[in-house]
This record gives sequence, structure tokens and C-alpha cells, in this order.
Amino acid sequence: MSAVNNTKFNSAVFFLTGFPGEEDVHLWISIPFCLMYVISIVGNSVILFIIKTDPSLHEPMYIFLSMLAITDLALSISTMPTTLGIFFFNSREISFDACFAQLFFIHLLECIESSVLLLMAFDRFIAIRNPLRYASILTLPRIGKMGLVCVLRGVAVILPLPFLLQRFQYCQSNILSHCYCINQDVMKMACSDIRVNSIYGLSIALLTVGVDSLLIFLSYVMILKTVLSITTQMECLRALNTCISHLCAVLLFYMPMIGLSMVHRFGEDSSHLLQILLGYVYLLIPPLMNPIVYSVKSKHLRERIIRTGSERV
Repeated sequence: MSAVNNTKFNSAVFFLTGFPGEEDVHLWISIPFCLMYVISIVGNSVILFIIKTDPSLHEPMYIFLSMLAITDLALSISTMPTTLGIFFFNSREISFDACFAQLFFIHLLECIESSVLLLMAFDRFIAIRNPLRYASILTLPRIGKMGLVCVLRGVAVILPLPFLLQRFQYCQSNILSHCYCINQDVMKMACSDIRVNSIYGLSIALLTVGVDSLLIFLSYVMILKTVLSITTQMECLRALNTCISHLCAVLLFYMPMIGLSMVHRFGEDSSHLLQILLGYVYLLIPPLMNPIVYSVKSKHLRERIIRTGSERV
């Protein structure tokens, strides 16, 4: 009897979802997804290469940008096999262990990216509020310790998730809403009481993403207060211009995440297509757009990329 149709059968696999009802054109749909993954991986790799090879970019702002690029690169790689597997080979099945491993890395990388965005806001705050002490406050050893704390915090709060999910028996249809595994989606497939998982997941979201976004907001309130006290309009605009790239990265990361989380937790009557589209935007757009935004807005980085390209040609 099929695991998809039997609600009492404890299947050993989950079934991922591409675009339901559009299986005939999955191969065509795979083309833009391939392009997005290629641009994400190449774009973030180029940024890492440029920052590593140019000593003039070994500054706090660019070191934090390299942390963001590493996280985005890892996030793209963590979802690419299952996404392209569905569109190229209609490979929808994923084992429990593989699913739990994937959701661990996805949520871990999200948590790290949220922390890195907070560090980047702190970097902009110090650069604008106290520029004379900028280099002495954000030293390389201190930045390294900050990065390590981001990773350790992520591991500490996300590691229990797969173990909490392993306690359950899964007797629902086991058809997930996305082409990858995330906690909100998987726990709905359990035939047990999921209140502990739901409370823990919500607590994680509030204590990591919630606190980070609040601190980022407060950082920008203080940045704006400092900028408005600058006497000349040119200096004021120049200071604000250094924050635009980071603000774009913050909006690209938090808005889809909050939207998808709200739909999963409270939008039971929402369109299934909306969930699917939000799911793709949520994990594909930030790694795709961040290197583009920073390359366009950072004059030094843009010039270095162009110079490197012309030298190789």
C-alpha cells in the first residue's frame, strides 16, 4: 500500500514537493533554478576570492561580508541537491535521516546568517558613531571570536531540533510543502503531540532571529540619530550610503523568513502555491542577491572585481 495514501503507515521516507501539477514542465522550470544556483555560488565565491586576495579589503566591513558570503554559499549548497533532484529526475523521496540532517544545516545557517547581519549592523554603528576607535574596537582577533560565538550559538540552539523530531512516528501522508526539509513542515507530519517542538521552535525564532532583528533595528535608530547630528548634508548622505547594502541584505533575509514562518504557523487556510513560492524566495533570493547588491553598492569591491576580470581576460 502506498505511503502517500495510507495515513497509518509509518513510512521511512518523506516526499518533497516541487510545483504540484506542473511535473511535465519541471525540466523547463529547472533552467531558472540552475541559473540562480550558479549565480549564487559564483557570486559568493568571487566575493570571497576578491576579499582574500586583496590586502586592502582586509578590513572589518569586508571580513563580515566574507562571513555572510560563506553562509550564503553553504545555504545554497544545502538545498541544491534536493531542489534540482526534483526538477531534473523527479526524485521526491528523502529518508528521515537525510531530511533531519538537511533541516539542521538549513536552520543552523539561517541562525548564523542572522547573527552575521547583526554583527554587520554593529560594524556600521561603530564606523559612524565612533570612527576614530573603529580599528581598535574591531580587531581581527575580536572579529574571529565574534564569528565563533555566532557558530556556537547556532549549533547550541539548533542541534536539539533533529533529536526532537526523531522521537516521533510519522503516520501522515509525509508529503512536505517544499523541495527541502524545515522544522515547521516536518513536525506537522507527526502523529504525536507536537506542542513541545512547536514551543521550542517558536522560542528559538524569538531568541535568535527576533532578538537579532530587534538589535539591528536599535542599531539603526542610533545610527540615524548620529547621522542627523552631522552638520553637512554631503557627509550625512555619505554616512547613510554606507548602510544601504546592509539594509538591503537585512530586508532580503528577514522579510521572506517572517512571511514563511507566519504562513506555516498561522496560515492554515493560505494557498499552497503561496507557501511554495515563499519557500523558494526564502532560501534562494538572499544568497542570489547579496553578492549583487554588495558588488553594485561597494565602489572598492566593484572596482576590484572589474580589475580582476580585465586582468584575467
